[in-house]
Amino acid sequence: MQLFIPVLIGLVAGVLGGLLGIGGSLIIIPGMVIYLSHTAAGYQGIDQHLLQAAAMIVNVFVAAPSVIAHYRAGAIMRPIVVWLIPASIVGILSGVALSNSPAFARQNGAYLAMIFCGFLVYVIGYNLHRMRQLPRPVGDEPLRPERWKVALVGLVMGLLAGLLGIGGGAICVPMQQVLLKVSLRKAIANSAATIPFASMIGAVHKNLTLAGHGFEISQSLLLAAMLIPTAIVGSYFGGRLTHVLPRRILRATFVLFLSAVTVLTFSKAFRALKTPRDTRAIVQNVAAGGGRAGGGSGKPNDPPGEPAGFSGVRASRRG
Repeated sequence: MQLFIPVLIGLVAGVLGGLLGIGGSLIIIPGMVIYLSHTAAGYQGIDQHLLQAAAMIVNVFVAAPSVIAHYRAGAIMRPIVVWLIPASIVGILSGVALSNSPAFARQNGAYLAMIFCGFLVYVIGYNLHRMRQLPRPVGDEPLRPERWKVALVGLVMGLLAGLLGIGGGAICVPMQQVLLKVSLRKAIANSAATIPFASMIGAVHKNLTLAGHGFEISQSLLLAAMLIPTAIVGSYFGGRLTHVLPRRILRATFVLFLSAVTVLTFSKAFRALKTPRDTRAIVQNVAAGGGRAGGGSGKPNDPPGEPAGFSGVRASRRG
């Protein structure tokens, strides 16, 4: 039972991430925020930085397996991907730097979650609009779209990915459809092919700066390690489903999921801003009996009343 929740979150993140080309953070971050809000210690704004650092690592493992399925289906457009990747890397480095700025320090990290929710509202609205339109004819995509448009898509994708700790597919997919006139399935495939490269660079940058928020890199790695195994399995099957399910089912799945997590995540983040800041933070030692992480104060990490299924989830924060 100790690993059940991260295993479940990783599986759902993998399936939906691979299916929709969005990486895993759109599932992992809200899932962990919602779960932590029901623990004795509760979700705190500063936790957002640790969640983002771990989720960016998982994004690499969510997107990579789905790329295999997209490649076999012939859906990846090389002229687009070769420009998306470098532009998204520039954007994600800028976004991580912005997320580490004083504006989002400590409890203000909850504002990142609230901005994240505002972004999801845009994505939901766009996809509802697209559901009312006729599908684009197969093969109607431009063979060589203008490079500056592709670079713009990658830059915006990377900037939001670095700022919010997401894979960036939720912005990359609709921007490709609007600016590059790419069909949904191929936009998902291009996004999935870009995410591993951008997320890898962004994850390294975010994790190397975690100390500024009072966390250890080992805490992020531990949290990511709990999510990755089932995320990999789910991603591969999700990528295959992309080329099987009808477009309307794809969009309906996307919209329903994002609507639910938007409402729940915003409410938890707003509540976190109203609670006093303390020195507790997430992560944990998943060994039976609960250990120590972070600063190693020698005191037990589990506050009274912590749910038994996730013992050791909290750890002392440095400083």
